[in-house]
Amino acid sequence: MADSAIRDTPLRAVQIEALVVMKIIKHSSQTFPTIVTGSIVGMDVNGVLQITNSFPFPTPDIPLSDNHKSNQNLAAAAPRAKGNIAYQNEMIKCLREVNVDAQNVGWYTSTSMGNFVTSCTIENQFFYQKEMNERTIALVHDVSRSSQGSLVVRAFRLSPTFMAAYKEGKFTTESLQKSGLRYQDILQELPLTIHNSHLLTALLHQLPAKPPTTELQFPPNLAALRQDPSVTQMPLAPNFDSLDLSIDPFLEKSCDLLLESIENHHTELNNHQYYQRSLAREQTKITQWQLKRKTENAARVAAKQAPLPEDEWQKLFKLPQEPSRLEIMLNSRQVEQYARQIDGFTAGVSGKMFAVKSNLLPGEAQ
Repeated sequence: MADSAIRDTPLRAVQIEALVVMKIIKHSSQTFPTIVTGSIVGMDVNGVLQITNSFPFPTPDIPLSDNHKSNQNLAAAAPRAKGNIAYQNEMIKCLREVNVDAQNVGWYTSTSMGNFVTSCTIENQFFYQKEMNERTIALVHDVSRSSQGSLVVRAFRLSPTFMAAYKEGKFTTESLQKSGLRYQDILQELPLTIHNSHLLTALLHQLPAKPPTTELQFPPNLAALRQDPSVTQMPLAPNFDSLDLSIDPFLEKSCDLLLESIENHHTELNNHQYYQRSLAREQTKITQWQLKRKTENAARVAAKQAPLPEDEWQKLFKLPQEPSRLEIMLNSRQVEQYARQIDGFTAGVSGKMFAVKSNLLPGEAQ
């Protein structure tokens, strides 16, 4: 009864321990820009997925002669490899023996510049939600963004509509129209919070501060004595980085990746248009053959002869197979991801450009 009640409760949020975040960051930074993956364990408490531990998957043995793209594909497909599945089960067994949370709740992966909406990510998450546990998630850590002081850790899972469509393996135009599946419905993002235990919080408050190197001044009054010296008195601390007018390099890289995704999207559209033209040509040939056969049968009936079968066109003509629309859906979702990143980057750049517009454009100064 308890298990059925837990399954009926939808996942509302994800809570991850700070130690797990540090382990994921360390693992991802050591091998950047190569993709790394690992397993996460924890428990499900009233619709909140609590992640309490993690461990990396073994690095695959890759020959030196292989190119970088094949290495990335092998690393990204590591969560569903048979050897890593056995390794994960053995690690969970060891964690259970030492009385640690040993319920598999998903996997994590590293990425760069938000480039994580790929077929490998979808296949890995589908494998976990179908084989391991339906209530599993994928943690995505963006190393390039986090290296600039903005921690990016996001939690995703596949939507039930996409799970049903992926299980059938049909992503044709007709099936997508019946199911109403859109590229926005592929991934569901869950709100994520970082949690510190009370023991760790107490330790952080008791950490000694760095001893001063200069002579300390006596406080002028009692209020200054009670004040924390590490807190600034100014409401807006000076930050000269905000006066830099150079364009963010991440903005330039995101624009390049966006253009590349748009080109891939255009290529997929051309492939689908080629399929439609080929289908139209074959259907025209079939229609002409059927008209010709009907004319022949009418002449044979007039001559009191047996008519010829009219379904022979299925053996003579072969209709082209419609290409899967999955790649174009994933590409559209990735384009949306890049567009959101660029929107966040351009907010600060646009504000600075408007502030100094009169100095940049001739004739604007009054």
